[in-house]
Amino acid sequence: MSSEPVVSKEGMSLSSEAWESLQGAYDLQVHVAPDVIARRIDDLDLAKEFLAKGLKGFVLKSHYFPTAERAAVVTKAVPGIHACGAITLNHSVGGLNPVALELAGRSGCKIVWMPTVDAANETAGRPGGTNKKLPFWAQIQLELAATGLNPPPMTVIDSEGNLTPVATSCLEIIKKHDMILATGHLGRREIFALVRSAKAMGLRKVVVTHAEFPSQNLTAQEQKDLADLGALIEHCFTTMHTGKAPWEEVLNSIRVVGPERCILATDLGQTINPGVSEGFAMFAQMLLNDGFTVQQIRHMTVSNPTTLVQ
Repeated sequence: MSSEPVVSKEGMSLSSEAWESLQGAYDLQVHVAPDVIARRIDDLDLAKEFLAKGLKGFVLKSHYFPTAERAAVVTKAVPGIHACGAITLNHSVGGLNPVALELAGRSGCKIVWMPTVDAANETAGRPGGTNKKLPFWAQIQLELAATGLNPPPMTVIDSEGNLTPVATSCLEIIKKHDMILATGHLGRREIFALVRSAKAMGLRKVVVTHAEFPSQNLTAQEQKDLADLGALIEHCFTTMHTGKAPWEEVLNSIRVVGPERCILATDLGQTINPGVSEGFAMFAQMLLNDGFTVQQIRHMTVSNPTTLVQ
């Protein structure tokens, strides 16, 4: 890579070390087209972009549809890139649906997100809410509800805080297919119950999703406690870039938990945000500016994600 810094479209100076931090990296959460929500780039063009920048691959996240078939096509179409599929257990796939999950596992799905837009803990876009600035997916939730498609929000625990039988069945299938369990937009109490159960059941791959996102808002100590239970802690660029959490908070959390137990992802693809690879480099640059080393960042962008998706 060139030793000369490059200025991003957002006005940030991106050093050669920022791009070095991403060589061979995976972004485990991108939102790109085709989707029911407008996106700034599609699967194939993102794959070409990553290949040109020296990144290795990404996980296609949709709140509504399984993506393993899309990922297989992208991987074949752009040699050198590894695109991975996922499923999110929202109502569009039947919620906590063991049949959908079993078939996702057979199709090569890598990540299983617990409910996101349909989680009881996630109130954005709920009818009667007071949110003034909604994410794109929350607007879709309101539109669906207006047509009468408004099934009850979901939780993975019962009134006593124990994992429900159907949630336990889902974990068994995730273990069977060696998929990655991700906590979605569940709440603090649910996340701890899920991670503890996953550890007890012997799941190998557990990720606490965008720990600073408002519907999770986990403290540094809570993140450390979850990492001590065997989970990797994911931090997403968009959470801080869009002002949902302060940068100082996530930088401190990474230090408390330790880079060896964290993952960096972008959560990008929205039309109003930076491009995916550019945002990834901006994330790396923020950490470099705060004193993190290239090696530490590569642990979070290359080593840990590679271990998960292999």
